[in-house]
Amino acid sequence: MLKNMEGQKVPDVTFKIREDNKWAEVTSNYIFKNKTVVVFSLPGAFTPTCSSAHVPGYNNLIETFKKNGIDEIVCVSVNDAFVMNAWKKDEDAEKIRFIPDGNGEFTDKMGMLVGKEAIGFGKRSWRYSMLVKNSVIEKMFIEPEKEGDPFEVSDAETMLKYINPKEKSPEPVTLFTKEGCPFCTKAKAMLTEQGMKYEEISIGKNITVKTLLAITGKTTVPQIFIGGKYIGGSEDLEKCLLKEKQLA
Repeated sequence: MLKNMEGQKVPDVTFKIREDNKWAEVTSNYIFKNKTVVVFSLPGAFTPTCSSAHVPGYNNLIETFKKNGIDEIVCVSVNDAFVMNAWKKDEDAEKIRFIPDGNGEFTDKMGMLVGKEAIGFGKRSWRYSMLVKNSVIEKMFIEPEKEGDPFEVSDAETMLKYINPKEKSPEPVTLFTKEGCPFCTKAKAMLTEQGMKYEEISIGKNITVKTLLAITGKTTVPQIFIGGKYIGGSEDLEKCLLKEKQLA
């Protein structure tokens, strides 16, 4: 039976981290005292669900969490500091604090250390998330105890709904651009001004013009999609944002 620690203080642990190519230490007290923190813990860096869904989910909602009073988002895994730093870079998640619980001490004291020997992982963390206020655990979302690696309740959306049921998640934005394009620069500036995070796909780097034509029917840039809906170029984006502003 996994341990639910709601109402209790987070374990007092000193983590070994790497900063500027040097060993350093960070304590639980430093991370959690006088702060409101969202933590999500997972089985391993670079593993499929963790990399494709768990981290990206929180990474995409960072600004929304901050708007709702969250000071920091922390990712914990029973991995070493080198692996966690490399994974953070690979995930482009600079605004998330990645904590290496290399010896599993924090995870063990949380009652979440489980055996993954069957797949050669040794001892790892069970997947869960929690909301911590001034070092006290207010809420935990623990994945159900069943075979495999369930990912049903520790996601960013579930945590956000708990914190603010009325908050809407931002729609995903994809922007097709080309280096040196002034209209692309204008479109990105408009999105940034509205606080809209976007994925940029660059012609010549990520895809070809033929691919852009197949997707949008256009060969010019920028081409923008919001929430899966095709918007068009920079002028179309400007009209769309103005309309949204008038309806708000």
